[in-house]
Order: sequence, then structure tokens, then C-alpha cells
Amino acid sequence: MTDAAAPSRPTARTADPLAPILFAVAIFTSACLVFVVQPMAAKLILPTLGGSPSVWNASMVFFQTALLVGYGYAHLLQRLSSLKGQVGTHLALLALAALFLPLRISGVFGDPDGAQPALWLLATLAASIGAPFAVLSATAPLLQAWYARVRADQADGANPYVLYAASNLGSFLALLAYPILIEPLARLSGQRLGWSAGYGLFMVMVIGLGLMVWRRRQVGAVEPAPLAVSPPIPWREKGMLVLLAAAPSSLMLGVTAHLTTDVASAPFLWVIPLALYLLTFVIAFQTRPAIPPALALGLQGAMAAACAALIAFRTGEWLLVFTVNLAAFFFTALMCHQRLAARRPAPDRLTEFYLLLSLGGVVGGAFNGLVAPVVFNMVWEYPLVLVAAALLRPWSRREMQPWEIMCGVAGVVIAFLGPLSMEAVRYAPDVRAAIPDAQLIRIAQGVLGIAAMFAFLVRDRAVLFAVVLGAIVWSGYHLARGYDWALSERSFFGVMRVARIDDPLMGGPVHVLMHGTTLHGAQAQARSRLCQPTLYYATSTPLGQAMLQTQARHLDGARVGVVGQGSGAMAAYKRQQDRLTFFEIDPMVDRLSRDPRWFSFIDGCADGPVRTVIGDARLTMDREPAGSYDLLIIDAFSSDAVPTHLLTVEAIRGYLRLLAPDGVAVLHLSNRNLEITLPAEAAAQSLGAPHLHQVYLERPGLGQMAEASTEALLIGKSEAAMQPYRQDDRWRRLAETDVRPWTDDYVNLFGSLVRQMRYSR
Repeated sequence: MTDAAAPSRPTARTADPLAPILFAVAIFTSACLVFVVQPMAAKLILPTLGGSPSVWNASMVFFQTALLVGYGYAHLLQRLSSLKGQVGTHLALLALAALFLPLRISGVFGDPDGAQPALWLLATLAASIGAPFAVLSATAPLLQAWYARVRADQADGANPYVLYAASNLGSFLALLAYPILIEPLARLSGQRLGWSAGYGLFMVMVIGLGLMVWRRRQVGAVEPAPLAVSPPIPWREKGMLVLLAAAPSSLMLGVTAHLTTDVASAPFLWVIPLALYLLTFVIAFQTRPAIPPALALGLQGAMAAACAALIAFRTGEWLLVFTVNLAAFFFTALMCHQRLAARRPAPDRLTEFYLLLSLGGVVGGAFNGLVAPVVFNMVWEYPLVLVAAALLRPWSRREMQPWEIMCGVAGVVIAFLGPLSMEAVRYAPDVRAAIPDAQLIRIAQGVLGIAAMFAFLVRDRAVLFAVVLGAIVWSGYHLARGYDWALSERSFFGVMRVARIDDPLMGGPVHVLMHGTTLHGAQAQARSRLCQPTLYYATSTPLGQAMLQTQARHLDGARVGVVGQGSGAMAAYKRQQDRLTFFEIDPMVDRLSRDPRWFSFIDGCADGPVRTVIGDARLTMDREPAGSYDLLIIDAFSSDAVPTHLLTVEAIRGYLRLLAPDGVAVLHLSNRNLEITLPAEAAAQSLGAPHLHQVYLERPGLGQMAEASTEALLIGKSEAAMQPYRQDDRWRRLAETDVRPWTDDYVNLFGSLVRQMRYSR
């Protein structure tokens, strides 16, 4: 057969010039939908799991697994030789998945299981959004494979991977838009409907691509032939691809948990590491990367060393902490993804490549979200993977120079000098008295900074670089431990630690309970002070004042509910005739607060039994009878993070429902990073509920754990309930605010962060 008799293929002249645009727009749209739905779904599910950062990490395990399912489906679909058959199959599955719209959280599995919240979360997300998410996530590899076949005779068809950059650019922009535009401007119900409309628009785009393929047949073009088969990817290479994908995935969740524990469990903060993660894909798969691989390697070495020196320390400069940690994560992820891009196979192996990449994402996510909380008693996965990622740098084959060995040894030795010198000072009272703890920490940080410079000098020696980083990280955590912890336990909801310190002003030994960097309770062990409420719960604080006032009004017995158990300090107030109920989401907290080795407020100081209801407070309090409490204290913070669903209009309406006619609710609003008083006040205003505000400043000279500065908002069921507090000049009326109240359908934490930054200047 002559060439003239053969069926014609489209040429550069006859090829459809709109094809690249249509494919790019479709991939961009699907990526936007895939990544907007992630913070949206997490926000939908927050009210049932208390707002812990672990909610996001476990959610990410689901999303990564669903992504793997989608990529697996895209890979299997390539076995259909007919491109038209592939398009038809994909359209059919898109239509079936549309039956799950509009988005909503399924109640098929009931309320969360306190013993296995992660499994409940994974199952609920799968039943709620699993089908549309998995089918949509298949779009990027699937359309790239179609593009390679449709454009096989064009120059751009040989490199369909460039469309992956477009996919991740769409994901990146969608994630940035969520906290800045979507969340502040649109209610959650509007977001759900908007996403469903976007899903329908994407289906129209896929139909358009299908018509384009059909049009090729109508004008006499042949069905695009399957691509030529290249050699299979070796197993060793597959393992390397999985590792290069797993490390950034793990680091993304690790840095998210590290940074959000003490700010807020909020999608607007969670999306920042995820957005940066996607941006590294955009750069890595560009034809001409904005950050060349050689520069990325150098920056990764510098930022990883700086992060290792700082990772264990908490400072008041939260912007510095955010910047260094996010920069180290970004350049480490970029390094790994650029090495992935350099190893990408021929186009016929495209879907297999993305399947391996997705498998690595699942491995990294599962390690952080499912394995680490069970295996580790602290959040060790983040520093461990940061150090291990150094081994994924290129291994130099040239002979190691003497100066490199000297720099490596110097870095390790200097890193270990920090804790050794601190221990020496600890046992030298005269020196310790002359140098404040804060100054000692700064000196130690300076020593680790010098070690970090030596680490940077050996960055081209992957193993030696990892060893020095490991020494710096270990030393930093030893120096920053704060106390000699007698106990450290971890659950889905976080890490709780107990320490025994000495405070002469409080009679000697004191047991301290800490979550993250926030004290959640302390109890003096001296017999004369054993049942003295401390910190935020001292008799002088707003919480203590409200408790004493309620007991004075109800001599025959006060009915008190406390959201957030901590060490159980509020139980120290309980008289025999009172009824006290704690609402606590974490069974581990209840167990620790009742363990006589550590705290005895509940089982030693309280006169009579104390009830604990396990589960998210919004869910469990809804089952309580109306008017059954004289006082409610809302103090359910995970470290310093804010469970926003406890401060919404609907939440406060629920508290008012539970209050007796003369009852009051006290919202504990102390926070270092977010201004949350005005939204709470706005919610009270919108409900027409009388309210008062107080900022209490702890008094010096009473002991380290005796009191804590406390900000609180008091909300009454009626004006009569507020009268005793209006006569107390410590409680003040706030001016009316024009800040928009938070609701279950609307929360603007970004605005709270901006206000706090403005007020703290």
C-alpha cells in the first residue's frame, strides 16, 4: 500500500489548534475542583471531631488514598485501545459519581467513635465524597495520556508531562483562593452548591473533548494509535520514585501539625503547606523550571539546616517559625519533585508513573496520619522525615575530602555541646541564678546555629549531612523540652505530657499537664495546697469568679458543665450538693486527670462523683435536657488552637438552651495568635444575649502555676442572670462590634489573624 492510499493522519497543518487549550482548561478545572473540595470537606467534618489538627492529617490520608484509586483507574483504563471507549467510560463514571452531589457529610456511620476516630473519619469521607473525588482525581493522568495520543504527531505530544504543571497550578490557585476569597465571602452551603455546579461544568468539558475525538473520525482522521511500548520501569527505580513522592507527602502533614497545633485547627492554615506542596510540582514539571535544580539543592541544604536548629523551639516570633519551617518544607519537596521529574518515563508509562507517585503520597500520608500516632509518644515523624530526606539528595561519587570530614565531625560535636553545657549549668546553682532560662536557651540556639552552618558545608555528602542534621535535631529537642517529663502520651487528638516541677511558693512539688505548648492544668502536691485550683481556674480568674458566684446563688446545689477537662481543676470547687459534668473529646485526657499518680482534683478533692461525657461537646451537649445547667464553662482548646465550631452563633444558642433562667456561660478566649473575642461578642449580639467581658492579669509572687492571665466573655440567659456580674467592676460591657459573627456556615479565621497582628503592634 502506498502512502497515498493509507488513511491520513492529522499533520501540523490539519491538527486542531484548539486541542492544547481544551485539554489545559479541562485539566485546570478538574484540579481546582479536586483541591477546593479538600478544605471544604474538612471544614464540613470539623464539628464532629473537635477541630484537632489530626482531623486534617487523617483527611489527607483519605484524599491521597482516593487519589491513588483515581490514578489506578486511569492506568487500567489505558488497556482499552479505543480512545472513544475511554472517553465514554469516563463520562459514564462521572455521571454515576454525580449522584453523590451536592456535597454533604453522610450520617450512615453515626457519631464518631472516641476509641477509633480516624477510622470513622476515613469511612465517613469515603461515603460522602469518595466517588466524585476519585473520578475527578483521575483526570490529570487520564487527559495527559489522551493528549499524548491525540497529539502524537506534534512536538508537544512527546511531552504531555507539561500539562501536569497546569494541573498543579490549578490546584495551587484553588487552595489560595479558598482562605482568601471563598471562605470569607461564601457560606458553606453556597460553597457546596458552587462546587457541584463546577463538577457539572467539567462534565461538559469532557463531552467537548469526546466530540473533538469523534470529529477527527468524521473528517477522515484515524483513531489515535496506542503509543509505542517502552521498556518497563525497573523495580529499584519504582522504589525510588515511591520514596521521592513519600517524603514530601509526609513532610507536608508533619509541618502542618507542627505549625497549626498552636494557632488554629482551620482550613485556611492547613492549605498553606498543601498549596506550597503543589507549587513544587508546578515548578518541577515546567519545561524551564523557575528554580533550577542546582539552586533548589543549595537552598534545601540551607533551609533544612536552619529548620533543624529551630524546629524544637517555640518563640514569640511565630512569623519566623512559620517562615523557616515552610521554607525548609518547600525546598525539600521541590528537591524531591525535581528528582522525580528528571526520572519520568516515556509517555506510554505516564499513568504508571503517576500511579507510583500517588502510592508514595499514600505511604507518606499514612505514616503521619495513621502509624505515627500509634508508634510515637511525641510528634517525632516531622523531624525524623526532615532528617531522612537529606538521604534523598544526590550522592556524590567523588572521594570525600578531609575538610568535609572535619566539618561533619565539628557539626556533630558542636551540636552535642549545647545539651552538655545546659546540663552543667542545671547542676551549678550559682551560675543558674545569674543567667535566666531564656538567655540560656538563646545561647543554646546560637550553638546549634553554628552546627547548622557546618551541616550546610557538607550538604553534598548526603549521609554526612543527614548525620549532622540528626545531631542538631536531637540536641534541640533535648534543650527545648522545658521540663523533665514524667509522662508523654499521644492520641488522635494530640500529645499530653505530665511533668513534676518544684515551686517553693506553692509548697514544693507541682504536677503540670501540657498539650502542645499550652498548660492545661497544674496541681500542687503539698497537702495544704492540694485542692487549690490553679492557672486559668484559680478563684481570682473569670472562670473561678463565675463558679463562686454560681455556688453562692445556689446554696442548695449548683449544676455546672465544663467543656474541656484538662487536669480536672474545676472539680476542686465541687461541693457535695453540686452536680459537675465535664464534656471531653479525648478519652486519654479523662484517664490522665483521674490517675492518682498525677492529679487528684476529680477523685480526691471533689466532694462526690464527677461525671465525664466523652465526645465532641456540640454533639454530646445536644442530648442534654434544656435548662439543666446553672453555669457552663467553655474551655475546649487543643493546645492554643481554636475549635471554631464552639464559638459560632449556633453553638452559643445551644449553650443558652441548656442554661437555667438565671444561668450564665463563660467562654474562655485567651489566645496568643488569633483575635476571637469580637466574633464571639458578635454572636452574642446577634442572639440578643446580654454579655460582659473581662481580661484578668495574673499577679506576681504567687507561684509559677498559681494563676494565669485570662480573657473571658460572660453570656447570660437573661438580664437577671447578669445582675451580680454588672455590680462587679472587673466585668465590663464591650462596645458593639461590626465584626461578622461566626456561624456553622461561615467562619473567617484569616480576619482573626489579621486583627491580632494589628492589635499586637
